[in-house]
Amino acid sequence: MAFFGHQEKHRTHRIGWLRAAVLGANDGIVSTASLVVGVAASGASGREILVAGVAGLVAGAMSMAAGEYVSVSSQADTEQADIEREKRELATDVEHEKRELAAIYVNRGIEPHLAEKVALQLMEKNALEAHLRDELGLSETLEAKPIQAALTSAATFSIGALLPIAVIPLSPAKHLIAAVCTVSLAFLVLLGALSARTGGASMAKAAVRVAFWGMLAMALTAGAGMLFGGHS
Repeated sequence: MAFFGHQEKHRTHRIGWLRAAVLGANDGIVSTASLVVGVAASGASGREILVAGVAGLVAGAMSMAAGEYVSVSSQADTEQADIEREKRELATDVEHEKRELAAIYVNRGIEPHLAEKVALQLMEKNALEAHLRDELGLSETLEAKPIQAALTSAATFSIGALLPIAVIPLSPAKHLIAAVCTVSLAFLVLLGALSARTGGASMAKAAVRVAFWGMLAMALTAGAGMLFGGHS
């Protein structure tokens, strides 16, 4: 009986970069648009609003990169510590590790004798890989990649932040807040829909979710700008 390669296509390989990309772009649009709207609501000039927007872009991109790098590096350190522990356990008590792996398969519904045979065959092929995958849930697909996450977040944040900033010189002062809000919400809806499509989720649900939080952030920041701005 011939066995063929597994041909199904899944989306889990996109989790790392997709999460960082969506988070970066969404935060770039929301935080920068909110900053621009808040500064505009305070009565600032067009140049001051533009400077604030650009400063927010640079600071936000660096913050996203640093935050992602530190966070994902911590995850990678934890994963590496688990890998080293499994290596030691396999080197010192391989029989216990076989029983442990077999018990995992039994708990998943495999008959004990068959579970022992599966554990033995998998460990003969690659014992460490079998334990990392089935005992710890670690795989190359979901491996933490700090530099990739940091660069992706910084780049997508910058792209997202450029959208509301680009509206500033193109819009009359009296319509600036409305223009920034409209453009930003439109791109948030598009981003939510595209990210959902890429990940295989509901496009409508994702679009509504990001639009709601974007509107809330801009409304609250505009309120703060009017409250503490120069109108008093």
